[in-house]
Amino acid sequence: MSLVVLDAVTLFFGDRMIFDAASLRLGHGDRVGLIGPNGSGKTSLLKIIVGEQEIDDGTVTRANGVRIGWLPQDISIASGRSLIDMILTSVPGRKDLDAQLAATEAQLEQITKDGNADDDELMELAEEVGDLHERIDHFDRFFGEHEALAILAGLGFQPGEEQRDLGELSGGWKMRGVLAGLLFQRPDVLLLDEPTNHLDMPSVAWFSEFLKAWSGCFVLISHDREFLNEQVKRIVSLELEGVRSYPGNYEKYIAARAEEETILAGRAKNLARERERLTKFVDRFRAQANKAKAVQSRIKALERMETVETYGKRGTLRFSFPDTARTVSEVIKIEGLTKSYGEHVVFAKPVDLTVKRGEKIGIIGVNGAGKTTLLRMIAGEIPHDHGKIKIGTGIEVGYYAQHHADTLDMDATIYEIVQRAAKDASPARVRSMCGAFMFSGDDVDKKARVLSGGERARVALAKLCIAPGSLLLMDEPTNHLDLASSEALAASLSTYDGTLVFVSHNRSLIRTLATRIWNVEDGRVETYPGTLDEYMYSQAQRRSGNDHPVKAVVAAPKPKEDDKARKRREAEERQKKTSKLGPLEKQVAQLEERIAALEAEQKVRSAELSDPSVYDDSARRTKLLNDYQSASDKLDELNGRWEKSMAELESARAKLA
Repeated sequence: MSLVVLDAVTLFFGDRMIFDAASLRLGHGDRVGLIGPNGSGKTSLLKIIVGEQEIDDGTVTRANGVRIGWLPQDISIASGRSLIDMILTSVPGRKDLDAQLAATEAQLEQITKDGNADDDELMELAEEVGDLHERIDHFDRFFGEHEALAILAGLGFQPGEEQRDLGELSGGWKMRGVLAGLLFQRPDVLLLDEPTNHLDMPSVAWFSEFLKAWSGCFVLISHDREFLNEQVKRIVSLELEGVRSYPGNYEKYIAARAEEETILAGRAKNLARERERLTKFVDRFRAQANKAKAVQSRIKALERMETVETYGKRGTLRFSFPDTARTVSEVIKIEGLTKSYGEHVVFAKPVDLTVKRGEKIGIIGVNGAGKTTLLRMIAGEIPHDHGKIKIGTGIEVGYYAQHHADTLDMDATIYEIVQRAAKDASPARVRSMCGAFMFSGDDVDKKARVLSGGERARVALAKLCIAPGSLLLMDEPTNHLDLASSEALAASLSTYDGTLVFVSHNRSLIRTLATRIWNVEDGRVETYPGTLDEYMYSQAQRRSGNDHPVKAVVAAPKPKEDDKARKRREAEERQKKTSKLGPLEKQVAQLEERIAALEAEQKVRSAELSDPSVYDDSARRTKLLNDYQSASDKLDELNGRWEKSMAELESARAKLA
């Protein structure tokens, strides 16, 4: 049964059409990823589903009694009550039950006091009170305080913080509180608009596991490619040709869309070639009486010929960094750094860090640990209390922070803002940089005050990238970007040959860029030379109490072993490691070999499918398409087996380590 149905929905904002006869159906258990560039109507579609946006034409049908929960990007919450009270009272129906119970108990007390009620009336009221208590008990079993506290803990709230007044929470923590309330309510349809924007890495990991177990229907907007892939089983894409639906996750959508484009392009080329051939024949023999019948036949064929429209292409963020000047080897040197805000101590113990030329360092950790504070101190935006921060001689620093998008000159145009960042740049270069960040033509003359949050973020990034320097400092650079722009920014930053230090909770961005990780936790900064996955495993162990943070101390010396005993122990350890890891490593290697071979075959098939002549041969075309689909299915199976085997291998390595 469908929970929400949108049928031929049309929506205008002024003279701009957002949706043209768009249709969408949401059913029980649907796990939908909603994608599209900023401004394409993703948030508007969620507002239509929840009933907060009027439509110009079409119908929206919601099942009787369906409960829809919505997490918008911007929220407004009044103070005056505690966080736990907001969550517990957010479930529809609880207030009504409490009010009914209070009224019935008052009525029972009153007629008992008056002494003029008959036994039947007293019995009826007593049964009603008992029934209400039973319903409240049932309600509490499903929506109890213990479950609310567990959700709050998963989202990063510390014990006792549930009693804090909502007015004391920052915007990011309020957003977490609203998300906790929605998860606690368990609505039939859950609408999530960039839910990970205000979550740190551990909270994203917890939320990912929670959402995997969600049995209801949800629609998810996210710029985190990995999070989207983990959660969804259907992609609804806002394309230029309309609202499209594709089975599978984001990776399968990319493959299916590319295949559609290839097939359409091939058909369009074939039809164009046939149209040209028929037109030449008509033009050549139109005046010859003995060819009149043949000419008329071809004219009718031209009239009957179908038209194939290839998909339109949207502009995407595209930019490659020029080579930077060679710098000193030691780009950043931090010694004995401490920082406090009044009584709030951020870094109590002295922090010592070094950044070498060309490194790309991802700063991660829970919210409030000091990630942004550390970056701002390196950038010189705020002072530190003690210690030294030394930037290497000749290093030019470029800095992007989330709040920079809101500190742009609102009365200046996009062109003026970017041009001021590089006054020696030619007008052509400034326009080229604006175009790289999807501001072309008259768009560059728009003033900052009329831009959306995502557009302002792109302006701030363009301002940085036109003069990036040899050291880039970036705080959550993907937070206000759509998925395609986030991916494009990661690709662009991978071409940067300078030094990059960035704060992010976007796992895809960190995996793409980071060569080293700084974990900010408990007033210190730990360096992880390993991968993000190794960091995530470490965090999971800590949260379950099976591990302890890495201590920057020297271990006590152990008694010296004799050489024979040491060699025997090392040999036993190697044997144990080989017996545990050998079969798994072999299995992973074999799967990688098979995947590589299949991917190579798919590249050949894709090249053949892009050849228009293939579509002249029906048998060949059918075989190619069938082989392509069979190989795609096999690749999906092999990739799934590889992921499982790799997880087992990583787990085994971690245990042995």
